[in-house]
Amino acid sequence: MGKESIRVAVVGAGAIGGIVAAFLARAGWDLEVVCKHRETVDRALSEGFHIFGVQGEHRIPLRGVKEIHNLSGPKEVVFLATKGNDATEAARVLLPFLKENSVVVSLQTGICEDALADILGRNRVIGCVVGWGASMHGPGELEITSGGEFVIGSLDSPSEGSLPRIKQMLDEVGPTRISGNIMGELYAKLIVNACINSLGVIAGKKLGELLAMKRARQVFTAIMREAMAVAAAAGIKVERGGGGKLDYYQFLEGDGVLSRMKRDFLIRVIGFKYRRIKSSSLQSLERGRKTEVDYLNGYICAQGRQHDVPTPINDAVVRMIKEIEGGQRKMTPENLKDPVFANL
Repeated sequence: MGKESIRVAVVGAGAIGGIVAAFLARAGWDLEVVCKHRETVDRALSEGFHIFGVQGEHRIPLRGVKEIHNLSGPKEVVFLATKGNDATEAARVLLPFLKENSVVVSLQTGICEDALADILGRNRVIGCVVGWGASMHGPGELEITSGGEFVIGSLDSPSEGSLPRIKQMLDEVGPTRISGNIMGELYAKLIVNACINSLGVIAGKKLGELLAMKRARQVFTAIMREAMAVAAAAGIKVERGGGGKLDYYQFLEGDGVLSRMKRDFLIRVIGFKYRRIKSSSLQSLERGRKTEVDYLNGYICAQGRQHDVPTPINDAVVRMIKEIEGGQRKMTPENLKDPVFANL
């Protein structure tokens, strides 16, 4: 099938969704982007999205609509780039716009694929890890902050035939790799985000300040240990994280003094390298929005309950973030002194 015969939608015009939509439109795909705000729709239709950063500067016009029900008709491919909290509702609204063989590619930060599969069917859902960074500076003002690849894979074999086509499309945006273990790829990114994103919210600090704190590094390791125990019980082989540089199994090996010192040093290095990074969850809270903790640490906790694996550290992280969202707790390093973290 050629580009002209494949109708595409991107739902969500934030940093990731907006950039994916713009680059696909520039490459000639028949595409509509669903934008939450009228101002973003107007920007798409008039002067186009302004993309800048490590891949150069571009101004790309594209067709925008405000709601899913404003789409012009059924789509063969949908890229779902909403926040995790909005993904399942978006999937329900999308159903009338999907054909029997349509596929939905999930671009969320956490793991939403299971929930999406319950609504759309496993045969329709394609998981995707976004390995590059982006920021939104305003409606249609989108910066690519770092390079990286997409990793895609099917949850169920019937959708495997769609993977080369999705790879062809995403290659227009950045290098794309097909994985035979997409849950292991998604889980690898989940662990990084469960450590960095969530601890950034609890302490209210950028990564450099955060990981300079000994207790934060201890909690970081504890979150990872619980996540890996859950993965083992769930039968998930966790792939390398951090762009293929971090082997979680090797990282957690050994409990002697030297092993602990090595882990501590590596976490310090991560903190220094990305010292100016502010977690996306912290940014969400600063904008008055809720985090995606239910699809990060919350996913680890839910899988732990399902497989009888205790997750007290991740449970505490979720509880604290919910309290912060509800205004019952402040973002402060003092949160790391909670008794649940005392014996790490």
